Amino acid sequence: MSAEQTEQNKDLIRRWVAAGWNSGDYALVDTNYAPDYFIHDPNTPGFAGGRAAFKQYINTLRTALPDVNMTIEDMLADGDKIVWRFTVRATHNGPLLGIPATGKYAAVTGIVISRFDSNGLWAEDWVNWDALGLLQQIGVVPSAA
Repeated sequence: MSAEQTEQNKDLIRRWVAAGWNSGDYALVDTNYAPDYFIHDPNTPGFAGGRAAFKQYINTLRTALPDVNMTIEDMLADGDKIVWRFTVRATHNGPLLGIPATGKYAAVTGIVISRFDSNGLWAEDWVNWDALGLLQQIGVVPSAA
């Protein structure tokens, strides 16, 4: 993968975080994600794959956390993969992971490894985020004292 394509991929991630995650505009999914896009996330069992499933996944999270704000903390690239570390800040105002809204604010961190295909489309993500920290902050799992 060329250095230019790598920079384009990094820019796409930045644009997606601003438009998709933070503003709820899913237009980039249709134009920049592979039709068979897949997300590997241990907190999202049963993800069917594809653009429509991804938009539903994002919509579910944005419904539960309507004021979500994601910040990219670091970004590294190697070939067709971009590794990025993030922080998400949001208030739990809708059902999430089977948990009714608590109205509590949380800030969690995570890491994503994003892979882009030879056509420059976002092909898949491997995601690991602090689900336990989220559950503790919204008060459904006790915090360690």
